[in-house]
Amino acid sequence: MPSAHLSDRGTLKITGEDATGFLQNLVTADVAGLAPGRARLSALLTPQGKILFDFLVVRATEDIGGGFWLDVGRAVAPDLARRLGFYKLRAKVAVEDLSDAIAVVAGWGDTAPAADEFGLVYPDPRLPELGWRAFVASSDAPGFGEDAGAYHAHRTTLGVPEGGKDYAFGEAFPHEADMDQLGGVDFAKGCYVGQEVVSRMEHRGTARTRIVQAVFPGGIAAPEGSEIVAGDRTIGRLGSAGGGRAIATVRLDRAADAMAAGIPLTAGAMELQVMVPPWARFRMPETAGPA
Repeated sequence: MPSAHLSDRGTLKITGEDATGFLQNLVTADVAGLAPGRARLSALLTPQGKILFDFLVVRATEDIGGGFWLDVGRAVAPDLARRLGFYKLRAKVAVEDLSDAIAVVAGWGDTAPAADEFGLVYPDPRLPELGWRAFVASSDAPGFGEDAGAYHAHRTTLGVPEGGKDYAFGEAFPHEADMDQLGGVDFAKGCYVGQEVVSRMEHRGTARTRIVQAVFPGGIAAPEGSEIVAGDRTIGRLGSAGGGRAIATVRLDRAADAMAAGIPLTAGAMELQVMVPPWARFRMPETAGPA
């Protein structure tokens, strides 16, 4: 059973009698309908609808105090805690950054362990193939066999993006990061920060830029951050890469134009193919939209 300590992840704890309503009015996921011990992908957006932070939000079980725990990038955890504090106002909510005391681990390829063995354990809500994750005491984290790189190689193979690695915070809309495909946006819940823009993109179908998979026939991917080029036109950029695959942000219409015209796509002078991840519901357009 492969598992890894995700040393690049941090932990925030949100508690208090107003915690549910507080988060429900801020983030993209429906946390009010979240069962104890379950998680959802979610994000906090700018008022203009772009992703400031992405995270997995978990409703804690009552035996560990209830509330919500956020599995978030370690580098941005303090900033997210501060941002949530700005929104708190008079709400009866406590926001704690527990990243030094509580670590995040992940396992895949087998069933999850019992919660009483490892702490707060939950299935990854994005894809079953991503396995399970858990919050454990930091002192216990070294007992997990692989480093974070093994997990990210697995994630890259599946084509599942992560903020800060595959798209820049403050620049991407949830649709562009495929959050709508991975259960990270609830279109039936009430208002949250940036909701109006996100709903408009959903109803108008205006997301032309998407996360896709890049496959390199030679079996070795170009370096992360490489521009994807069709002829003399830049159409995207590589994110996480490993082996012969990478996660890529691509203008779908421009990629479709190039493929229809027989123009090869390259990154770092290496030819590649782009594919819609098998879990996604969108498709490559048959013809390009306006430039």
